[in-house]
Amino acid sequence: MLLHKVPVEVRPDDTGRVKIDDDCGLACVFCHNEGTPVTADNRDAQPGQYTGTPGKTGRVSIYLADNGARFLAARIEPGPEFALALAGLRGSIKTREIHFTGGEPTLHPRLPALVRQVRDMGFTVGLTSNGENGAAVLEECAQAGLDRINLSVFGTTATELAAVQAPRFASISLAEKKIVALEASIETGLRSGVKVSANLVVSDHTQIPRALRIVERYGRDVTVRFLVNLETEHASRQAIHQTLAALDAVPVRHIITAGTSDERTRYRLPDGRTVYAKNIRPVRLPDTCAGCKFNNPRDCQEGYYGVRMYRAKGGPYMVGVCIRRMDFCVSVGEFAMSQRAREVQAFRDDETARLTALYPQQVTTTRR
Repeated sequence: MLLHKVPVEVRPDDTGRVKIDDDCGLACVFCHNEGTPVTADNRDAQPGQYTGTPGKTGRVSIYLADNGARFLAARIEPGPEFALALAGLRGSIKTREIHFTGGEPTLHPRLPALVRQVRDMGFTVGLTSNGENGAAVLEECAQAGLDRINLSVFGTTATELAAVQAPRFASISLAEKKIVALEASIETGLRSGVKVSANLVVSDHTQIPRALRIVERYGRDVTVRFLVNLETEHASRQAIHQTLAALDAVPVRHIITAGTSDERTRYRLPDGRTVYAKNIRPVRLPDTCAGCKFNNPRDCQEGYYGVRMYRAKGGPYMVGVCIRRMDFCVSVGEFAMSQRAREVQAFRDDETARLTALYPQQVTTTRR
């Protein structure tokens, strides 16, 4: 929803998401796992036989049944091969930021070395995490050049966290340990000078008290961002609106990432704190998405969200543009030479120009 009389900032997309590992100590029932199978549950399976339902790990990959995934994700290690893959990506499309995902990135045993390598190549470095191991690695990552961490917050109480876990992991005692670990990650990140955000999906009105508790608990030092649940979209939007009203939040800026489906509104609270409400725009790549069977509001919930890089187990580095169409993934070399890479860059440029023209008196175009 675009808010009238609020300045609009257009930020051209210049980010590449990189799945650096597939390990995770949670088993959230809504996880898309960046579109790939859970590697530990599918080691002996062949493409076409991968399962996205809970195996021995208890984890899921919710789109796997029909997204055409043809490879398992391997752990990415720092070194010359990774450098060549990043250089290939940057040579294909404008890329200034690398954002690590997983699995859970903080469980990667060489995460600081990965951060340092990416930073030494001139990229800004961020990551998304559930916070389960941040206290052990974030200080060293900050020294290596980590700029920011987006923490996914699934509950402020053990009961809330356990409720969104697969049955095998729906343990109150385990959830309590994970919440303690999350808080330790926040403290370590802030102490180390890393920018910390807390991302919270608000599904419906029953989660408003939870959202308010998170703002109260973390909001003084951490940027809290409310996310729409795309499965319960109408109820989720209403709940976020009611949460913002309860906080007496005033909108101050609307931010659109040109060339992806990401947009958000920044709000100021009466005490000067800031919160964000994040939304998904119905954005599609003009050629790639045109004939896709998922090109409808029900199946294509994320829209075109940006470029993702993977390392295929026993294979090359891969680039994809959609977690619902993993069959679109190709090697970095193929992507660099492809029409799809040119389409992505042209779409970014065209969207930036179009949105700048649409909001000529309000737009500030900056780096992401």
